[in-house]
Parts: sequence; C-alpha cells; structure tokens
Amino acid sequence: MSHTFLVDVGRWLLQGQWRGGDRPPIDVTGKILVTYSQDDWFVMAAKLSYADTEQPDIVLQYRGKLALNDQTYTFILQHSALGRLEGEGWIGEQSIVQRFWLLGDTKRRGGFENLWRLNDNEYFISSGLTTGHKLTDLMEATLKRVST
Repeated sequence: MSHTFLVDVGRWLLQGQWRGGDRPPIDVTGKILVTYSQDDWFVMAAKLSYADTEQPDIVLQYRGKLALNDQTYTFILQHSALGRLEGEGWIGEQSIVQRFWLLGDTKRRGGFENLWRLNDNEYFISSGLTTGHKLTDLMEATLKRVST
C-alpha cells in the first residue's frame, strides 16, 4: 500500500469535529499543504478553523526529513497554541502514526495523530492532545486531496 499523504506533495482539505474535555463537539475545517525540498526535507503547513465559536484558529508547521524508502522519521512542529514540539512518525502499511511532545514542559503535554488511508485521495485522521497521562482534546476528520 503506498501512501499519498505526507509522502507526496499535495494540498488537502480537512473536515470533521473537535472535542475538548466534556464540551460538545464543534465543527472544524482546515487546509494542509505538503511540500518537499530536493534533499528529502518536508514541510507540512496546516490551518484549522472552528465553526461558530470564538476559539482561535490553530496554525501548525511541521518540518522533517523523510527519504523515499524510510518508514520512520522525526520532525519539529511549531504549534500556534502550544509552541515548539518535537515528534516522530511511523509509516505503516495502512496508516501513518505520529506522536509529539512539548519541549521542556513540566505538564508533559503532547499528542498524537493517526492517519488511516481510505484511498489515494482520502484519509481519516484521529488526533488528540494529552497532558501527562490524560487525553484532553480529540479531533476526528477526513482529509481529501484537492491537488498535487
């Protein structure tokens, strides 16, 4: 199974729901752009917007190195609400799994993303934020490729 998200250049649209704690879910939409330089460094930039709420947009910028046949990679992430994080990812047969953690944080905040390939142009993403051992936020959404 070959992946098209993250391992290929592309533009993606995100649509789903975000839930924080015991609050009701809110609709979330977003845009994601994946680019590569010639030396196998990728940049993934994302902007998430929340419908009918005063919650500010979340802007994410990932930078990592992923060579053609690699199945694991590391990255740094600049998160507009959390700051600078480090992370790692694994590329599996059906999914891409990433986890990340906030550097030097005494609350031990971090998170994860699981991207399940539905077809060449669509993925399902489940992601969450954690504080210590507690899950604090959850997002479930679909990603649809709009261009390469």
